[in-house]
Amino acid sequence: MFEVIFLIVLSGYFVQSVIFLIGAAIKFPKLSEEELPSATVVVAARNEEENIERCLASLDRLEYPEGKLEIILVDDKSTDSTGKLIDGFIAGKEKFKKIVTKKEIGMLKGKTNALANAIEIARGEIILTTDADCEVHPMWAKTTASYYQHDIGAVNGFTTQEAYNGFSGMQAIDFIYLLTVASGTINLKQPISCIGNNMSYRKKAYEEVGGYQNLPFSVTEDFNLLFAIYKLDKYKIILPVNRDALITSKPCTELKSLFRQKKRWSVGGLGVPLRGYLVMTWGFLTNLAILLTPFFYTPVWLYLAVFKIAIDFFVLYPVHKQLGITKNLKYFLYFQIYYTLYVIAIPFVLAANRKVVWKGREY
Repeated sequence: MFEVIFLIVLSGYFVQSVIFLIGAAIKFPKLSEEELPSATVVVAARNEEENIERCLASLDRLEYPEGKLEIILVDDKSTDSTGKLIDGFIAGKEKFKKIVTKKEIGMLKGKTNALANAIEIARGEIILTTDADCEVHPMWAKTTASYYQHDIGAVNGFTTQEAYNGFSGMQAIDFIYLLTVASGTINLKQPISCIGNNMSYRKKAYEEVGGYQNLPFSVTEDFNLLFAIYKLDKYKIILPVNRDALITSKPCTELKSLFRQKKRWSVGGLGVPLRGYLVMTWGFLTNLAILLTPFFYTPVWLYLAVFKIAIDFFVLYPVHKQLGITKNLKYFLYFQIYYTLYVIAIPFVLAANRKVVWKGREY
């Protein structure tokens, strides 16, 4: 009986995975270099002295038509040397601008308020956002902006992480897996998630939804904004798989910070539409079945467990190949263990406590 239930659950998981890949494989037309719109890159940084110079160096290498790109760095009330490091790096570089978060826009808090301050003064038609612990590809801004046909309202991208051992490698693969789900659903016009450290949108669309100040507070401000633009029913939203738009971030170095990251994303994810809960529920049931199978051991169980692992690899390999990061798949089994455990644990964690600690602030 258990094998039959497992097979039904696994069949649904397989169909769902195929849908994700179909959506992620969709290609989109691009503008020529002469047609590229003006763009503003925004980075909000709070106490990022260990990371900010790496981020700034990558932003300085961005390729974009002369005079069409500006980069706004927001020092979000840092108490370390983040501000001084920014000042030293951008001195004499005209495309860079630094502001310090002083004004509170509406009821906004933390990073969302910092972003809103920057967007308010941004001159670009397109806003691109990334984080201070990220390194962007030199073609990131140009590639992302090239997708802005007249009917496109937001373009999202893939982020991976530095992978140098099992702990960092499983996080890097997890990022790609979650963003493949995001890409598949967004490209099929049914968005359920995105990531703010590789996000872009028309400033006009941002203003049409009333900006961050007109949206309900969320610790995942990125999806809140994306879904508001989607609900305008006026623009297309896309998430192409393109290695030239890939961003690399720093992994969490300890379990405590990884736990807080996952909890923050999960709390923010509670605002997803019903389809998001269906995707999460199917993932929960499939991974729960994997965890329970040793208690119902039969030869059939082994085949089904291997099939589930094969499904995940089937989803991950083509996307990793397109992004040029197949080397990270050597950590695939670490990811399998990590993914199975956290997908099952998260609902119980949220049921117990939804408090979020983020950048030294509590929400």
